[in-house]
Amino acid sequence: MKAKILIVDDSSMSRRIVRGFLELAGHEVIEAADGETALNRYSVEKPDLVLLDLVMSGMSGLEVLQKLRQNDSEARVIIATADVQTSTREMVAQAGSRGFLNKPIRKEELLSAVNSGLGGLNS
Repeated sequence: MKAKILIVDDSSMSRRIVRGFLELAGHEVIEAADGETALNRYSVEKPDLVLLDLVMSGMSGLEVLQKLRQNDSEARVIIATADVQTSTREMVAQAGSRGFLNKPIRKEELLSAVNSGLGGLNS
């Protein structure tokens, strides 16, 4: 299934790598380098899924997740982070994340998480 996916990461290299994986899988990709831009792009573009870095300057990924879920309770968000603590996984799950990816992101794990995160999408 082709989906529109918003990548939110302050690392241009991370965005470029993930974009490559997603576009090869047939997805349309849009990007944001910070939380404020992500919220604006989400409201304009209405992506099917958001892949969200947790640690960013300015607004944290957790804050972005909370605001996305406040504005759209159906927002599909997968968190991507180098933080491997169980408490972090639990925190983002409670905040409404549909999945969790460890960085560095591997193609197979990314595509599996995206397919799972898109589950139930009627497109």
